Amino acid sequence: MNREQISRIAHADHPIKSPLDDDSVSRLLERGAPRGDERVLDLGCGTAEWLLRALATRPRLHAEGVDISEDALAQARAEAERLGVRERLVLHQRAAEDFVSPQPFDLVVSVGATHAFGGLLPTLAAARKHLAPGGRVLIGEGFWDRTPSPEAVEMLGEFTDLATTVDRVEADGWTPVTGHVSTRRELDDYEWACWGSLASWALDHPAHPDSAQALETAALRRSEWLRVYRDTWGFVSLVLRRTSD
Repeated sequence: MNREQISRIAHADHPIKSPLDDDSVSRLLERGAPRGDERVLDLGCGTAEWLLRALATRPRLHAEGVDISEDALAQARAEAERLGVRERLVLHQRAAEDFVSPQPFDLVVSVGATHAFGGLLPTLAAARKHLAPGGRVLIGEGFWDRTPSPEAVEMLGEFTDLATTVDRVEADGWTPVTGHVSTRRELDDYEWACWGSLASWALDHPAHPDSAQALETAALRRSEWLRVYRDTWGFVSLVLRRTSD
């Protein structure tokens, strides 16, 4: 079972793929796309959950998503058909850093995908290339809520604290117009959902050749969360505008 298969099963009950509940997602989209007729781009869209939610509640909105996963994009197309928004969604299978569009976008989204660009600031640089004047970026990034252990840093990567994260964004020429720090409930619900879904799949398919691996992976990831980073790692979502266009 490869990483993509594990992710698909793990996120079956939490399709937004980030530690955010439905109300938080709705509020962030309201601030990111306030008019309702925006052109929206998601860099590293996966199954395009952010775009699908925006399209389902805004009949004049148009969206494009970019991702390298054929399987994820196929899921996005199927769900768009089910929701009746397929004609307003364009999906591109390619690396997000290679995507070029002849038209700019009013909102560029990259939540939980900054690793694809090499970090927060490179992701903002990529978003800037696609942003229309006066447009907004919705970005989600991890941060250290408390001093992490070396094991946590090795496991999750290099992050800063929340204040420094916002300082870096502002120094790069962006102004936050709203933000949301994921609550303990959102963080915990996300982890329980992911590893519970993977474990449940394994228990429901005991004869599957990948069942034992899935169950072992779920137990390992749950233990890592509880023992290594639960008390130190946080997640912030920011809606940003260019300080000077």
